[in-house]
Amino acid sequence: MNEKRLQRNPEKGQSLTEFGLSVVILLILLAGTVDAGRAFFTYMALRDAVQEGALWGSYNPAQEELIKDRVRRASNLLQAIEDDPNADLTIDVTIDDTACTGNGIQVQATYENFPITMPFLGTVLGSQEVPISASVTDTILVPPCD
Repeated sequence: MNEKRLQRNPEKGQSLTEFGLSVVILLILLAGTVDAGRAFFTYMALRDAVQEGALWGSYNPAQEELIKDRVRRASNLLQAIEDDPNADLTIDVTIDDTACTGNGIQVQATYENFPITMPFLGTVLGSQEVPISASVTDTILVPPCD
């Protein structure tokens, strides 16, 4: 009788092992999704901020430092990044040709070291930090060209 019982239940812990492996894979996917969501949110904040800077710069193209300041103040997230001593945020303003009507103004913000919180994902990417960049080009509206 005992021999039959042993033969019927040789896989007694199989479902627990499968559950354990499945949970690990699902948690890795969930953590990766959270990191991707954070990265997308940061990208959207950068893009909206540089759009604000490019719009303001289309009326004031010669005031590069004020354009950069406008980008920094456009988002609370960018202000928090600026306050972080370990963060590396660069804002660049480029004007095509001269700063007059019809030419382009490009504003770009790059967050060089966006932290990845999931250690496994960082191993796959080769780094626990990834760069996130956003750029917007707008047309200069004033002053008129001579």
